[in-house]
This record gives sequence, structure tokens and C-alpha cells, in this order.
Amino acid sequence: AASKSIRPFRSSEEYLEAMKEDLAEWFNTLYDLDIQVDTFLESLETGCHLCRHANNVNRTALDFQERHPEAAARMRVPQNEVVFQAKNVVPGSFIARDNVSNFIQWCRQDLGIQDVLMFETNDLVLKKNEKNFVLCLLEVARRGSKFGMLAPMLIQMEEEIEEEMRDQMADGALGTRRESRDPQAGAFPSRARPITLCDLKNLDELVRHALPWEPCAWGGGGCCSCPSQFPMVKVSEGKYKVGDSNTLIFVRVLRSHVMVRVGGGWDTLEHYLDKHDPCRCAA
Repeated sequence: AASKSIRPFRSSEEYLEAMKEDLAEWFNTLYDLDIQVDTFLESLETGCHLCRHANNVNRTALDFQERHPEAAARMRVPQNEVVFQAKNVVPGSFIARDNVSNFIQWCRQDLGIQDVLMFETNDLVLKKNEKNFVLCLLEVARRGSKFGMLAPMLIQMEEEIEEEMRDQMADGALGTRRESRDPQAGAFPSRARPITLCDLKNLDELVRHALPWEPCAWGGGGCCSCPSQFPMVKVSEGKYKVGDSNTLIFVRVLRSHVMVRVGGGWDTLEHYLDKHDPCRCAA
């Protein structure tokens, strides 16, 4: 907890850092690159890697369509090749902008990504909207994983949680998991890497460190002294009820970040508590 008294960024920025770390590792694994988190946008601003990935998604999707025609008939299968300039592209140049624009057009027309998750050319080239660029890239990765492409760890966690929820509904009891479930099974046999289930052994300890009665948990100078502290009760491994509404949240560890599954996206536990714990809101 003492190490949290000096935080490199506000909690509202931490979830973006976590997503960039995940996406950088994913890109590096897919294409043998060396993208660093600190220069994540700069590494992609020419649009070359983005367009190359789009065409890779196309090839994987068409291969999936050949092997699983019935499943593909229920999905949106991208097909249009993304034309781009790959050699001697200067960041910020017309060619770089054209590359990024072609990738954006592919995202909209071939993948059908909704506007709320889209970014504009200047959001990347001029770094005007880092959040939307990161969210769009995650959505592209999410669509690609449906065709069997390697997914970032956040997407693998989503699939794990969704499968767990399906098991719960089938079993008719919240917080239980089928004994016969194969933890290595992906959605399709073509998946490049099986879902890596989260190690939950130390999760509860990490969650307790983030709660308001831990010293300096939110960058303050002491412990919460409220007579009625913000409740966060463990239901089962990786699942907690929070606040007076007994809202159930799924919690996972992504490298050095404790992540919360919120609606269709992710947040860090620190930022989630900053927004929902009245004591933190006042601070």
C-alpha cells in the first residue's frame, strides 16, 4: 500500500495505460515488433502496422469462412483489402494520413464498428483522442478473435468471464462453475492461443489494498474513518458485490493493474472506486 502513495498518473488515466500495455504486447507478439507503451501512438501513427493488421484479419476471416461456413454466415466477415503505402512513410505526412484514413474506412465499412468506438485521423496523427484510438483497436482485436486470431489478454479475460456467466446460467446458481468445463477450450479450434485463465490466488489481497480503509489507497494522507465504509464483499473467486446496490462486478489482474469488467468495457479498480465510493468522491 505504501507504494501507492506516489502514483505516476491519475486513476482516470490508469485504465488507458493498462490497455496500451496489453495492446503493445499483443502487436509485438503478432508481428515481432518492439512497440513500447510510452511511444505506443508514435509507433502506429504512420498507419502501416494498422493496415497490415487489417489485411491479416481479412485473410484469417476468409479462412475461417471456408472452414466454418455455417458460423461465418451469422457473422460479419471483412473482405476488402486495405491499400496502403509501407515504405519510407513520414509521420504526419499526407501518405501517413491516407494510411490511417484507409484503416478507419475498413473499420467502419468492413467491421461495422460503431461510431462511439471509432477515432478520426487526427486523433492518432495529432494525438488528439488517445482513448478512442485505444478503444477502437481493442474492438478490432475483439472482432479478429472471433475468427480465431490471437487476442490481447483483456479480450481473453472477457471471453473467460462470458463463458463463466454462461456456465452460471446453465447451472442455475451464481458463483458456481461446471466441473466438466475445459479451461483450455477456445470458441473455435482455429484459435491461435487458448484462453489463459486468470491466476486469482492473490486477487483478494490486491482488492483489499485498493479499498478505502487501506492507507493512502487513493493518494490521500490516511485511512477512511467513516462509520459506514464503502462495502466490497467477495462472492467467489474474481467476483465481488459493491456498494449498497449489491452490484456484482468481475475483477481480474492484468500485469500490475487490477481491472474491473464494467458493462461492455474495462476500468481499473482504483478508478472504479474513485467514481463510486462516496469517501473517495469527496476526496
